[in-house]
Amino acid sequence: MLELPTDLPADLAPLAWLLGVWEGSGVIDYEANGTRYSGEFAHRVSFSHDGGDYLNYSAEAWMLGDERTPLVAETGYWRVVRPAGEEDPGPGLLPPLVRRESARTVDDVETLRNADGGFGLEVALVHSDGVSELYLGQAKGPRIDLATDAVVRGAGAKPYTAATRMYGLVEGHLLWVWDIAALGAPLASHASARLARSE
Repeated sequence: MLELPTDLPADLAPLAWLLGVWEGSGVIDYEANGTRYSGEFAHRVSFSHDGGDYLNYSAEAWMLGDERTPLVAETGYWRVVRPAGEEDPGPGLLPPLVRRESARTVDDVETLRNADGGFGLEVALVHSDGVSELYLGQAKGPRIDLATDAVVRGAGAKPYTAATRMYGLVEGHLLWVWDIAALGAPLASHASARLARSE
């Protein structure tokens, strides 16, 4: 049974099922430049909130085997798309121009549904290897579909140009798939995992 925190901001209602720490394993299967990358990995993902209208996200993974070989870690923010108003802070450290009279309600969030019946999402992720991604997509019930709108790489990062991700809640487990275009290869299946809520 899904238990929601009582202090959850209304803007997070479409993403509430993600809250918690998820752990499990998955499979990597990707080919680029004549090299096949494959194997099993362990994965730990955390979705939390601190009272803001976004989810905090962090993830780490490591190859399974004799040695615990770390893979790229990620951190970022997930939020339902809505126009920023004068009651919202930013950009940068700019404070809101006006004080919000009352908390946003679930009815306010319902007005954000798109024509497909879902909620638009913006997901900003930073990888430990110098790659940053901005994903756009939607949450529709217990399924999330995302595609990169922008990818920024540091000077030392490996080639990486695009990605898609899909997350779903299936029989109490978080399932996800991640397709990437990297190392000169076109967008293709890269990894998938099945995670169980651990906290």
